[in-house]
Amino acid sequence: MLSAGEKICLLTGSDSGIGKAAAKSLAQLETKLLLVSRSNNRGERAVHEIKTLTGNNDIHLFIADLSSQESIFNLTGKIKEKFTKIDILINNAGAYFSKRHLTTDGIEATFAVNYLSRFFLTNLLLDLLKQSNEARIINVSGENHRKGKINFNDLSLAENYSAFSANAQSKLADILFTYSLADRLKNTNITVNCLHPGSVATNIIYSDPDANAAGKILYGLVSLFFTKPEKGSETIIHLVASPEVSQITGKYFINKKEVSSSRLSYDKNLAAKLWNESERLTSKFLHYEFKDN
Repeated sequence: MLSAGEKICLLTGSDSGIGKAAAKSLAQLETKLLLVSRSNNRGERAVHEIKTLTGNNDIHLFIADLSSQESIFNLTGKIKEKFTKIDILINNAGAYFSKRHLTTDGIEATFAVNYLSRFFLTNLLLDLLKQSNEARIINVSGENHRKGKINFNDLSLAENYSAFSANAQSKLADILFTYSLADRLKNTNITVNCLHPGSVATNIIYSDPDANAAGKILYGLVSLFFTKPEKGSETIIHLVASPEVSQITGKYFINKKEVSSSRLSYDKNLAAKLWNESERLTSKFLHYEFKDN
């Protein structure tokens, strides 16, 4: 398990839901936390709540819009000004869009936030992760990846958008990225795994700018039957802290158990094509060449 003051953990999507629940558990383990939030007000409230609950004051808040590559690039610059290593990176932030939106970078918002931000942020922070004796990258995905496909002819889904197809595509991309990154980092000190947290009652509906009152009420009723965020965060904490997974990389977990993901998620040609496209889409702010040592 983690020991006091030993680990520095960066967690995105940390001001509500699964992310905040995970942050509370990590704070109780006396981990140094770097929390990323889109909203300064929500972020400050979450930090105050976590500090009050756990007594851990070693919590640092960073504000970033993960739909914007410029914001992500600036975020990593601020982190590198203050920290020389990261031990744990938890890519948890996600968003839901009932209608199609493009980011300022011209990318469909679901794909940008739920997947591409993780690809970009992770690559930008690899140098800090390599400074750790034992670094772990954890990507929160979902079971609806099994219904997903990567539509390279129309990644932004301009021709046939639905919230479900956009979400499924982004979750499949997360798993393809996890496996590909794990393979590229196999000779390093970094492991990479992903997970499905279960059907969790979160505030994700409020990230949808087009959600109406009826939709919010319906989600509120349905979510009464969902898992609580604390339960949903348990697999994240397992992948962060358990010595059982210290040497495991490139795997998919549900309920703290390793399981098989979809057949398509193991397609290495698809993963390589996605990686190349992701590099192209993020090259506006940084031309980087991936190096595994």
